[in-house]
Amino acid sequence: MSETHKAILQKANAAITRGDCEGFLALCTEDTTWTFVGDRTLRGKQAVREWMAIAYKEPPRFEVHRLIAEGDALAALGDILLKDEEGKTSRHAYCDVWRFRDGKMADLQAFVIEARLEEGDELAQGG
Repeated sequence: MSETHKAILQKANAAITRGDCEGFLALCTEDTTWTFVGDRTLRGKQAVREWMAIAYKEPPRFEVHRLIAEGDALAALGDILLKDEEGKTSRHAYCDVWRFRDGKMADLQAFVIEARLEEGDELAQGG
């Protein structure tokens, strides 16, 4: 199952990068729960949809460094670039720990830390 879970998450991340939030949500369970550790918890697809409408006004860019899978769990470590409402780009290091159920993403624990955006950074350049 671990390779299947990796493929599902990669498909979901590709959808988000294209700005296809509904394509991403199609890969989540109806009762999906997202916990941003130290910040907030979103319960259900509608709550995630509403959060994405604000947080992803411009599609984020991901750089996944490592995927680690075991059983129904998958950890993704990487960086994400986000633009705020003023167009300022910020970089975040993240570790997302997903739990899958019936082939869909059911639960997320997200550990996110704002990181310095460095000049010449490939991710910052869009590459």
